[in-house]
Amino acid sequence: MASTEMHSDSDDDMDEFMDRFKSERYKNAFSENNWEEEFNKVPMFMKSAPEEIDPQKYPELACLQSIIHDEDRPPEEQAKSLKDEGNAFFKEKNYKKAVVSYTAALKKKCGDQELTAVLLTNRAASHFYLGNMRSALNDAASAKKIKPDHLKALIRGLYYTQLQPPHTHCTENMSKCHTYGYIVHASAGAQCCMELRNFSEAVQWCDEGLKANPTDKKLRELRAAADKHKRAAERDSRRAKAKEKKVYGEKEALLGAIKDRGIKLLQPGRTRSDSEDEDESSSAAMAQLSLDGLSSQEVTGAQVFLDQQGSLHWPVLFLYPEHQQSDFISAFCENHCFIDHLAVMFGEELPPWDTDRKYQPQNLQLYFEDEEKETLFQVHPDTPLLKALQHTRFFVKGGTPSFIVLVKGSSFLKQFLSGKEVQGL
Repeated sequence: MASTEMHSDSDDDMDEFMDRFKSERYKNAFSENNWEEEFNKVPMFMKSAPEEIDPQKYPELACLQSIIHDEDRPPEEQAKSLKDEGNAFFKEKNYKKAVVSYTAALKKKCGDQELTAVLLTNRAASHFYLGNMRSALNDAASAKKIKPDHLKALIRGLYYTQLQPPHTHCTENMSKCHTYGYIVHASAGAQCCMELRNFSEAVQWCDEGLKANPTDKKLRELRAAADKHKRAAERDSRRAKAKEKKVYGEKEALLGAIKDRGIKLLQPGRTRSDSEDEDESSSAAMAQLSLDGLSSQEVTGAQVFLDQQGSLHWPVLFLYPEHQQSDFISAFCENHCFIDHLAVMFGEELPPWDTDRKYQPQNLQLYFEDEEKETLFQVHPDTPLLKALQHTRFFVKGGTPSFIVLVKGSSFLKQFLSGKEVQGL
């Protein structure tokens, strides 16, 4: 009797609940206005994962994340979950988070060699898309060490000679791609080596891959392309070295010609010691002679050169202190006399700053200065440049000989020479 009464009460409660369920609207249902937004909160239907997972806003997703990162599960299971998480980020092109997930999976050290190789190659792909070419190549190399016949790692490391973009159908499920089918996608990793221009290394990777797959068409094509780039790089390197050797030989010949003439170059940043006599100073300057002393300080970049007849041509600077002006001759042949150039510079057309028309060739006097001894040496206009350069007290500074030009008998000449010792050449 009691049992019958209890059953009756249960039926009454159910009837009451059903009546209330029919009359009352479900409070937690999706509304017509926000059903897409609410749907996107469900992990199964999410179009993209949020940057930060708020347990209050995304309880289901937070629950899944806690399962993935559950430290009580076996390391292999945790690594696989993190690999899947990384693959999801990779599919969304969130390569930074993909690297974080793959790295976390590798830190589990699950002991599964196949899984470890896959994680390394997947992380290599993520590094590639982030522009971390060296990291991508290092991961590929590590995967190859673990499984030498792992073609996925081999191809990712060497495909830098192929510039075609990766195919989407492989990236969508790259961890499950068949070994040979993955060759097409691995072109992404190949480009990182192209950026690094490691052509010799590319050939080595190809050779190792062909040991395991000697008939693979992609590997053969890749090896041919890598070898072509390698040979081109070696050819360019040989040409550059030959050019460098030629330039250096020309410089050496130039230095030899300067030394043979006894011309002294004053090195940048060095001075002649007052304690040295003329012979010692001259010897020291000859010992210091090097390529550094040939660099002209002029903005034109003109430098001394040796012509096919064996004559030196110097960039020469003429200074006019009276008017604070100067003239620059880019190639003054050592065998030419000063008057040859003065006759041209002060011929029919005189410079505009010479308002008094005093700078006529026959009125000019030339000097070079020994700054340390405060001595001026007069140079006759009919003197060849070489004779002036060979003087024991002449030092070529900055690769450019310089001479002072003054007007005979002028008041400025007397003022300029006052207090200075003047010697003839």
